[in-house]
Amino acid sequence: MKTILCSILVTVVVAFLVYGCENEKENIKQPVLSGTLIKNSGCKGKKSVADSIITPDSLSCAEYFYNSSTNKLIINHLNSGFNCCPDSISCSVSAAQDTIIISESEKTPLCNCDCLYDLEIEINGIEPKEYTIIFIEPYCGDQEQLIFRVNFSTETEGSFCVNRNHYPWGKQPG
Repeated sequence: MKTILCSILVTVVVAFLVYGCENEKENIKQPVLSGTLIKNSGCKGKKSVADSIITPDSLSCAEYFYNSSTNKLIINHLNSGFNCCPDSISCSVSAAQDTIIISESEKTPLCNCDCLYDLEIEINGIEPKEYTIIFIEPYCGDQEQLIFRVNFSTETEGSFCVNRNHYPWGKQPG
């Protein structure tokens, strides 16, 4: 009889633990978001694009536009540094709690020079709350990183910039 009671008691305790853990998992919701690079400018050091430069080349900036009805965020990363002629430019977007990480990369740098590009990145699944946005840039080095906080429940657009002075930012060689 004691064995049956112990078995029932163990079963009930295990059931409560399993049910409790499942409810706990449901309460911890990570943002389900997806992001992609929509487009990028050409190398801003080339004459065909030079006339359209508005942001000084000593700044790296993120301009953001949030649409709360679609939970879509558009970020324009102005003056992102890459090789002058990469095979391709891409980015990946991930989230961890209240942090959005945008990791930029290039495939096969084909020239012996670097330049600045403007990137347009679309991120879906953004809830209207406060986030830290972090850019991981391949050519940033030891310069100030592009990291900022924004609350999309109160701000739907804005910008954030950091100063850069190492090539390809700032005074261009030549």
